[in-house]
Amino acid sequence: MFTGLVEAEGTLVSRTKVARGARLVVRAPFASYVVGESIATDGVCLTVESFEGGAFVASASSETLQKTTLGDKAVGARVNLERALPLGGRLGGHIVGGHVDGVGHVVSQTPDGDATKVVFAYPSELRRYIAEKGSICVNGVSLTVNGVDDGTFHVMLVPHTRESTAWELRQGERVNLEVDVLARYVARILDVDRGSEAKPAASDASFLEKLRGSGYM
Repeated sequence: MFTGLVEAEGTLVSRTKVARGARLVVRAPFASYVVGESIATDGVCLTVESFEGGAFVASASSETLQKTTLGDKAVGARVNLERALPLGGRLGGHIVGGHVDGVGHVVSQTPDGDATKVVFAYPSELRRYIAEKGSICVNGVSLTVNGVDDGTFHVMLVPHTRESTAWELRQGERVNLEVDVLARYVARILDVDRGSEAKPAASDASFLEKLRGSGYM
């Protein structure tokens, strides 16, 4: 489990094709590693297989490469890194699993005082999980949704977030999206209560808003 609070920026130093995916080598400033530990890399949970000289080695399956932006990354690309939350650790962002739900893209970035308003497009199947003032993880960064429409949502990036993460996004650039796991569980409960998982009810979004407003999410 992760929190969406980026610990460090890393660099993809090599990428080697293997039979069912790729082997990635990422340089990071962490003092030590443990084989088998999880590190969220631009929001994708990777398992450390080995490490040497300040870099760790992890494998990405072909499905991971196809369904996340790791398949787009060129050698030299910067990535956001976060190690798994230790037992008793401080949950400063929100609960993040490192399992990308979909890939969106940057629509626009507009200065707003010291902050930057960033608009993202998202896959239509994620609409029911995205609510105003709710949380969403973008490339491993926990962000608050300031507004959401059919097809897009926007966030406000404060200077600290821009400066402390690998945020070099351009218009049209693809991003990894992970929705709030609590929203996903609530939607699942609603599906089961209705006796069907095929068609989400039109009222789901408003119901999630009510849950958030009452402090349950």
